[in-house]
Amino acid sequence: MHREPLIVDTDAGVDDALALMLALAHPGARVTAVTTVGGNVPLERVIPNVFEVLHAMGAEGVPVFPGSAGPLLPGEREHATGFHGADGLGDYAPRRARVRPEAEPAAQALVRLARRQPGELTLVALGPLTNLALALRLEPELPRLLRRLVVMGGAHAAHGNTPHWAAEFNFYYDPEAAQIVVQAFEELTLVTWETTLAHPLGWDEHEALASLGTPRARFYDAITRRTRAFLEGRGAPGLLVPDPLAMAAALEPGLVTAEARHRGWVETCGTHTRGQLVLDHGRSGEPPNVRVVTAMNAAGVRALFERTLRG
Repeated sequence: MHREPLIVDTDAGVDDALALMLALAHPGARVTAVTTVGGNVPLERVIPNVFEVLHAMGAEGVPVFPGSAGPLLPGEREHATGFHGADGLGDYAPRRARVRPEAEPAAQALVRLARRQPGELTLVALGPLTNLALALRLEPELPRLLRRLVVMGGAHAAHGNTPHWAAEFNFYYDPEAAQIVVQAFEELTLVTWETTLAHPLGWDEHEALASLGTPRARFYDAITRRTRAFLEGRGAPGLLVPDPLAMAAALEPGLVTAEARHRGWVETCGTHTRGQLVLDHGRSGEPPNVRVVTAMNAAGVRALFERTLRG
């Protein structure tokens, strides 16, 4: 069976960890590299989190490349430790992984790997797009060298989750990088914050997954407890899984049941709108370059989780 080569670019919070687990377990995918970026938590916490996931999945051989510690432009940013815990992995205590990142920076690794396998690699970007923006400066042809780009990012109805009210976290954290990436690609897939809100794992479903009894399920249960408490305290109907939804769209495109095509930009100014995803609804005359995923097969996504955790 052909296994599609994937690169996962991540800021390694809890939902990133779950997404990486889905990719590592999928029979149709082969994770060839993980690139890391600061975002949910600082980079020095992101890298150990990635190795902990690789250890839990028996995939220690996957190379991990350290990326940008901060956004392209300096400025105050808030990490998402409330959602992910202080360490980004739900305050996961029994650390067992050996942390041995590669020496090559993430942006250089992205370019090298894409040049080595032109037209073959899918890049799944789960954090701020800083590494990808830097890689585009090194290799402007990168969009032609990649097979697909799937991004968790943006808020297509301006229902943001950050101090910039209309912006989703990944785009908020580095708006300049998001704008560079969105403008560089003739086609990319976005799984947005509103799509995340519309597709939670219900608490009964979450409990069933956490109770499967396998080592993977116990790891899943341990790293999601902090996030569950955070979300239940705010009345959420279930576990929000933005990055796993993006990974599911990359691994099994048939799970996408509705999408909209637009020309897209990312706002880099504005007190409340810096980082906002701006979509053209037919006025610019420019061709669409963004596929916004608006609905997914929730039962299919849950089945993907179950297959992963049963191991």
